[in-house]
Amino acid sequence: MTIAGQPTLQATLLTVVAGIADAVGYITMGAVFAANMTGNTVLAGIAVAEKRYSDAARHLSPLVTFFIGAMLARLILRLWHRPAIAIAIEALLLAGLDFLPLGAESKVLIVAFAMGLQASAITQFGGASISTVVVTSTLARTADAALDALLPGAAKAPPAKTTPRLLLLTWLGYLAGAVAGALLLHVMPYPLIVPAVLLVLVMFL
Repeated sequence: MTIAGQPTLQATLLTVVAGIADAVGYITMGAVFAANMTGNTVLAGIAVAEKRYSDAARHLSPLVTFFIGAMLARLILRLWHRPAIAIAIEALLLAGLDFLPLGAESKVLIVAFAMGLQASAITQFGGASISTVVVTSTLARTADAALDALLPGAAKAPPAKTTPRLLLLTWLGYLAGAVAGALLLHVMPYPLIVPAVLLVLVMFL
């Protein structure tokens, strides 16, 4: 089982997964992000400033499991050179999470761990470096690539290695995933099964 081919579709599907995970996690797991560690850091900082230390800890704890998940994905790549192994683990975690007798705080830690796996498992799509769990840098690279495409002769900096289309699709995927995650909560009892299915699709493209 390998990750190969269709890099644009794979990158877009992975950002949809992250968007769903973040939306579902934020709405159902105590206003904590599962993939957006920047958001958790900011919310933790606000909580500390307001002396809400338990809230700060709630927002910081997913960073730990995200970090561990990313390290595990890196280890898997070193040992077996197969990103599909980390993606398969992520899919199993998301698909089975709602069937485990765990509280919201424990669940968001597991989803953050899964997002850490995704963040480090696949970072290259058709030769382009793309994050599928962080969209701020993606927007910045989209601007770089768009300007290089509009003014190719005027670029003094090295041109962006990715196309505006790929970058735009990954940002739109994250946005679509967030919308889908919020909507799925109203139509199905186990919304995290949807991103698990998308991960299986990514593996077998």
